[in-house]
Amino acid sequence: MPAPIILIPARLAAYRLPGKPLADLGGEAMIVHVWRRAVAAALGPVLVATDSEAIAEAIHAAGGKAILTRADHISGSDRIFEALQSFDPRYAFDMVVNLQGDLPLIDPSYLAEVLAPLAEAEVDIATLAAPITRPEERADPNVVKIVGAPLSATRLRALYFTRATAPWGEGPLYHHIGVYAYRRAALERFVTLPPSALERREQLEQLRALEAGMSIDIALVDEPVFGIDTPADLDRARALLRPK
Repeated sequence: MPAPIILIPARLAAYRLPGKPLADLGGEAMIVHVWRRAVAAALGPVLVATDSEAIAEAIHAAGGKAILTRADHISGSDRIFEALQSFDPRYAFDMVVNLQGDLPLIDPSYLAEVLAPLAEAEVDIATLAAPITRPEERADPNVVKIVGAPLSATRLRALYFTRATAPWGEGPLYHHIGVYAYRRAALERFVTLPPSALERREQLEQLRALEAGMSIDIALVDEPVFGIDTPADLDRARALLRPK
């Protein structure tokens, strides 16, 4: 049987919102909210991979597990790989969910959705997307779009990821959600690859996998996940989490 593990990379430094993982949301750190959502998915162990003792302490205080990693990792994928090798050297877990630490409002069911495409043997990596419904997001470079070949009503095979408005013409546009599921072997390969030309140009790490010939399938969900990148996003999240 497949054995998944959920890893949440969290670094204290952030360009637009310093200290973001420890930002207070309703009396708890943001990273604790993300950890709780991952635990609620009930898929397997949940582990926070961080360069910060303060983040690790917040998770430990909530009853969770955290592993301290090197501070010089370029990407979250590198960070979770270090934590995975330390936590599971015997390879008990063969599927890895990479859940970003700035998604405190994610629906736990989405974590099962992102694992589903890995049931197909030819899929190396899976991720999520939702239809774009807000007109202003169509041209927003902060909203990453997926160009994919339809496999079914709820599944695409990724052809490209871009910050541009694509594909051209009539039809839906899809908002990429930055949650990934890797076969463990695919994650091991991915972290050994050098940054690719399109990855550097678009500033999108997943393009490295496509340029290397790895397959990425997208599970389509109904709504995008609200991520926190700015103080305004933080205010919005606090309002959404405030008891009514």
